[in-house]
Amino acid sequence: MLGTVLLLLALAKTACPSPASVASRRAEALKKLLEVFGMEDPPAPPAHFKQPPQYMVDLFNTVANADGVTKNPDILEGNTVRSFLEKTHSEEMRFLFVLSSVAKNEKILTAELHLFRLWPRVTDGPKRHHFCQVSVYQVLEKDKADIPGGKKLLAARLVSLQTSGWEVFAITPAVRDWTEDESSNQGLLVTVQGLGGSLLDPPPLQFASGRGHHESKKPMLVLFTDDGRRGASLPTAGFPGGSLTPGTISLSQGLGRSRRTRSLDRLQPCQRHPLSVDFEEIGWSGWIISPRGYNAFHCKGSCPFPLGENMRPTNHATVQSIINALKLSEGVSSPCCVPDKLYSINLLYFDDDENVVLKQYDDMVAGSCGCH
Repeated sequence: MLGTVLLLLALAKTACPSPASVASRRAEALKKLLEVFGMEDPPAPPAHFKQPPQYMVDLFNTVANADGVTKNPDILEGNTVRSFLEKTHSEEMRFLFVLSSVAKNEKILTAELHLFRLWPRVTDGPKRHHFCQVSVYQVLEKDKADIPGGKKLLAARLVSLQTSGWEVFAITPAVRDWTEDESSNQGLLVTVQGLGGSLLDPPPLQFASGRGHHESKKPMLVLFTDDGRRGASLPTAGFPGGSLTPGTISLSQGLGRSRRTRSLDRLQPCQRHPLSVDFEEIGWSGWIISPRGYNAFHCKGSCPFPLGENMRPTNHATVQSIINALKLSEGVSSPCCVPDKLYSINLLYFDDDENVVLKQYDDMVAGSCGCH
């Protein structure tokens, strides 16, 4: 995937380009770059300023450093996390989430319902309840949620009445049903019961709804999936801490350089060099939340005989270097300077439905270079 990015940057530069040629090649390069990120077209930026859910921002910061490079590839089970805000603004404890943006090829791993628990209502006299039972049901029939056959229990547990904050309930079976058959999505029903099992009216515990509460507290469905996209077999461990060195090559600069400069490059030993990908420069900053760009790095330099350990050569490269130096076989070139360790990056962005998505992409950063 990193090689594709380098090729796309090279496409942005021609020897003697006309304005039309430059525009055409740039459009082609950006279209191919979108394909690297698994998209046909860039999502439209939100019509109005939107603050992404804090949960998604915190998850991004847990998974990636400031440049988007993965800290630890084992934190996420899959490679995609989507958040959906409840948009029906129901005053009842009924919630409906539109999941049409989930691709058919995505494997559903885990689905969670996030509800913000409000401070309990002030009641007259001593408090009779310290806990209540909250149950989450999948609605099977739209107008029959109040009868036993009209709903299916997904999760239930005791919740304290002494605090406020987020409560998370596992609802994976329901989401799997909805993604297989979109028409079966009749939403979720949440009930509050006393310890004896009786429904409490009015309930001493309430959750923030889509109506009358700040957007940061709206009901949210968080979906963890895997789209099956995997990179090469090179090691993809997380980047070893810290921020990346600022890049020096941008999309607008391209890779067009003089023959003399390229000749000098071949005299330098194989090593890693910066390569900046700036999302604002290529017009993607309206829908990408984080990062603003990243350093892909690239490998450049020669692999002269004899190859030292600092060249990180493979055994095959060592043999090839010897054959080339001794001219033992015609047409055998010297080994090439290429990435021998690749890291993934993460994007946090708005999709076309203004849902926030965290997606991990393999093989996007050259971690180190070697002679192969």
